[in-house]
Amino acid sequence: MKFHELTAAANKDRKRVGRGISAGGGKTAGRGTKGQNSRTGKKLGATFMGGQGVLVQRIPKKRGFRSLRTPAQVVYTGALEAFEGKSVDNFSLYEQNFVATPYHAVKIISKGELTKALTVKVAGASASAIATIEKIGGSYEKVVVPVKKSEKTDETSKA
Repeated sequence: MKFHELTAAANKDRKRVGRGISAGGGKTAGRGTKGQNSRTGKKLGATFMGGQGVLVQRIPKKRGFRSLRTPAQVVYTGALEAFEGKSVDNFSLYEQNFVATPYHAVKIISKGELTKALTVKVAGASASAIATIEKIGGSYEKVVVPVKKSEKTDETSKA
């Protein structure tokens, strides 16, 4: 048999139950006789076990705390060697592909050698990273994370 030889209707009407004996789905309307599931109203939850509640007690409770704060993007001091300029900020790190976006917090962590004196202006840095930057004559300045400007122009906001 091939697909185009099928005789089944594409849009078959659903069976309307509970419309009398002669309609074919009358009386109990496919629900069987008596019992909790034959009645209308509140349906049982997936964890219901006849009221004894054992299934819910068997499932381990999810412990701990999960923060909703977006973690800072990490850049190592060794990676700062790639900068020719004197200043390093979120946008220059983004242009060099060290961070995914310039509009999230960036933290400098000490790992690798740094030989260039740079002015680093980001949201955070570890104490050892600040010591490494200042030891070679550079400076660290803590700044707020830049906010992305709205793409709406003055003309569209007036309309």
